[in-house]
Amino acid sequence: MPGMARRRTATISGDPAGEQSGPGLSIRLDPAPGLRIGPGKVRLLEEIGHNGSISAAGRALGMSYRRAWELVEDLNRGLGRPVVETAAGGAGGGGARLTRLGERVIREYRSIEAEAQAAALPRLLALLRHEEDGEA
Repeated sequence: MPGMARRRTATISGDPAGEQSGPGLSIRLDPAPGLRIGPGKVRLLEEIGHNGSISAAGRALGMSYRRAWELVEDLNRGLGRPVVETAAGGAGGGGARLTRLGERVIREYRSIEAEAQAAALPRLLALLRHEEDGEA
């Protein structure tokens, strides 16, 4: 559908762009009560880092500025520190940039995702081959 973001997950094929091209994992972390970190929030942080703007990141992912801001605020609140720093607009323009914590959230999430994918790969392949139930 136009305007819809493609789903990014770890995949068996190891697609470097992370686009769903086959069976894979979608990881959600629940590090604290009320705090959830999943592929959508991480992808949003990546887009903010790439675009330097919450609104541009939201547009790139097919979401409103308000929704993008709510997701950033969820992370800020849940982690107790900001993951994004913003500058007010005006003549010089505004913008947003990831804090060190925001960069770390991306890095740790992607590492966990890659490790989980590597651990799950043999089981996913066996499932696709129907090995457990004797089907060939």
